[in-house]
Amino acid sequence: MKYPPNLREEELKIRVAQDYFPNFDYANVIGNIDFCVALPQERAPLFEQTFLLWAEAKRGSVDLYKAIVQLILTIGKARTFKDHLPPAFLGAFDCRQITFLPYADIQSIFYQNDFNWNVAPSNHETKEFKLLSEKVKTIIDQKALLFDFLRDDTELRSFIKQNFLFTLAGITKTRIDKNNFITIYNKWLQSVKPTIAVDWERAKRHGIIDADFYLADLLSTDNQTIKDNLYVVLQKDHYELDRRLDDIGLFTSSKSFFKDKQVAHTRFWNRYERPPAQEYWDYIVTRRDLLVPQDIRERKGSFFTPQVWVELSQAYLAEVFGVDWQDEYYVWDCAAGTGNLLAGLVNRDRIFASTLDRQDVDVMRDRIANGANLWQAHVFQFDFLNDEFLPRSRGGKLPDSLYEILTDETKRKRLIIYINPPYAEATTARTITQTGRNKVGVAKNYRYNQRLKDKIGSAANEVFALFMARVYEEIPNCILALFSKMKFIQGTNFIKFREYFLAKFLRGFIVRANSFDNVQGNFPIGFTIWDLSQKQRIQRIECDIAEPNEPITQKKVFYGDLPASLNKWIIQYDYRDGDSAGVVGFMGICGPDFQNNKFLHISNSKGIRHVTYYGFVGKNILQGCIYFAVRHCIKATWLNDRDQFLYPKGGWYEDVEFQNDCLAFTLFHGQNRISTRHGANHWIPFREEEVHCKNKFESHFMTDFIAGKIRYEGNGRLLDTERERTTPLMFSLEAQAVFEAGKQVWILYHDTLNQLPTWQRAECSHNASLYDIREFFQGRNEKGRMRSTSEDERYNKLIEVLRQRLEALAQKIAPKVYEYGFLRR
Repeated sequence: MKYPPNLREEELKIRVAQDYFPNFDYANVIGNIDFCVALPQERAPLFEQTFLLWAEAKRGSVDLYKAIVQLILTIGKARTFKDHLPPAFLGAFDCRQITFLPYADIQSIFYQNDFNWNVAPSNHETKEFKLLSEKVKTIIDQKALLFDFLRDDTELRSFIKQNFLFTLAGITKTRIDKNNFITIYNKWLQSVKPTIAVDWERAKRHGIIDADFYLADLLSTDNQTIKDNLYVVLQKDHYELDRRLDDIGLFTSSKSFFKDKQVAHTRFWNRYERPPAQEYWDYIVTRRDLLVPQDIRERKGSFFTPQVWVELSQAYLAEVFGVDWQDEYYVWDCAAGTGNLLAGLVNRDRIFASTLDRQDVDVMRDRIANGANLWQAHVFQFDFLNDEFLPRSRGGKLPDSLYEILTDETKRKRLIIYINPPYAEATTARTITQTGRNKVGVAKNYRYNQRLKDKIGSAANEVFALFMARVYEEIPNCILALFSKMKFIQGTNFIKFREYFLAKFLRGFIVRANSFDNVQGNFPIGFTIWDLSQKQRIQRIECDIAEPNEPITQKKVFYGDLPASLNKWIIQYDYRDGDSAGVVGFMGICGPDFQNNKFLHISNSKGIRHVTYYGFVGKNILQGCIYFAVRHCIKATWLNDRDQFLYPKGGWYEDVEFQNDCLAFTLFHGQNRISTRHGANHWIPFREEEVHCKNKFESHFMTDFIAGKIRYEGNGRLLDTERERTTPLMFSLEAQAVFEAGKQVWILYHDTLNQLPTWQRAECSHNASLYDIREFFQGRNEKGRMRSTSEDERYNKLIEVLRQRLEALAQKIAPKVYEYGFLRR
């Protein structure tokens, strides 16, 4: 390797800078970014500096791809791109290698919805780090360039010479490209937008957003928009929008002027070179979705379908309908956005595209002028969930040729509704926890929500389900080919929808949701093809599992004919009113699928979630632990995220070892949040002398239960094995190993307490639960979240052993989850 592995990080950065970037500015440090390379700038105080590289530096020899992920987290957490124009490349290096990744290829990741950036970037074990690693893996594999400092020295210097263009030094304005147009937009929002004479809230209700004014500015020269077919154009000292012919044949438009005589506008654009190079125009206009505000994006579904899935979906259509399908079928994308789903289709005579926003229509028509294979007359503005099916010749919005297809039974059977509709829904997690309200303008405000909600029930809260239902209702016997969440196949809120939507499944595939820009979540999005002329109940469909640039080798089954949910099973064992005095803990019975498992925990009292709370009492401990364990013993993945937990069949009832395994699993699982901060702790599975406690525990409930000393009284269903049980529970070897590992954690806690001064010991509870013990050793960060590790290495080793043994127990329980019917494979 070129540099010594024990070289300090600061020294390594200096050596790399001097060896490879001697003529550039590498002295500036931005926030927590380790290494920055920029063009020298004589008048830096007046103009923004042009950065070429932001990089993560690591001493020794490390996994540079993980270092790239850490850098992305560092940038995303600080939102560095809001205050500084991003560079051409991100990078990472150690003493042996350096890697470069074009910033434009990961730019959209910083704008994904609901991602928690507030984690320590250097902690590679957080859920967020792993999610981000999964999301960027394919991009890094395809786009990153890796150079060995010794072996590839010549190639590395050549790469820097060709891509780090020193000849640009001294420019007086910042050039705009696909790397920085979003960052400059965010600066424009602060400087220019407030000076434009527009009531933005009212404008937004009419589909007019500030991004269209920004694009008019960006794609202009001498304050005159030069890009055709934009919805808003800059005309020297004002903007014009909604330009159209009036009733007497004259062009008319709405105008908006500046409040400050264009002073802020002029000052702002004096800093930037516009327009960008023409090679970026189509990219910037097509990716207008990245500039759409979050609330509008959720309501209208401004999600850009990745080209890899566009091509795969069209390949599936060809396999189902034959190689000549484009000459034999008509295609209507009624949620077209900017039309990228139609890229690759060749027979424009048979293609129609409509979208909610006039701006997107203008984008598509601009793409037509630049070679897109569509007819302008077939591209039109249409609100699919509000507008009626009427032809233009009768005052409607549909092209007459499309209306003819919709009303001709024979042609309608040859119509493919090919869509990636919005995924928004009216409810949110905050609605369920009673801390927020339904999303305004989502689902319930559509006319077809009112028309169809009696037929499809709570599925009417989902915009994509409304699209499906209107197609089914008013375009009968056509073909529906759509990207969507898979919850309509087996979700509990879609039971009534499945009774209504009768169609034959033809073929489909599923992909990770977060492979779509601006879609955050670890769940599957499916592309499924349905023949609406064949009325069949959705019982079982099999989809291919697709990963970018990998062969399809696996399949995933979704069930539409599932039995009752696990929640209906557990509720029959809930405590009765007369037993309330003996409740030792509560568990919220949340939605019975993997995506809701994060809410499933045990606590001292009922929480604020709008769910049923299961109360643990002497006679229903095992049933509650079975419910808890079967839901937590199998890790959630993007593939099983929507899988439903079910009312079990026989077998579990007589399996005493399975029941006791579930008890052991529940006692030591991290989601058991019983805490002495919130009441008595009845869940200590050890006696005082076993764990070196020098005080009497407040409750011996759990050890008495395990020893067979808890007698059952009152009403409620019991397991046969529980009736008048007086013998101790017997645990499997795996469960015994968990108990032993847990005991060592308790012993360390009490040994530590015993060594504290009396006044300090008084602040700690000798009745501590495992959750309390974890908090004692791990502490909490400034956000109030429990830290993942402790400064006490003895504890770290013991808790890791407990986690490993708990995982082994989970693997023992998991096969029986499927065997007894709690889940279907």
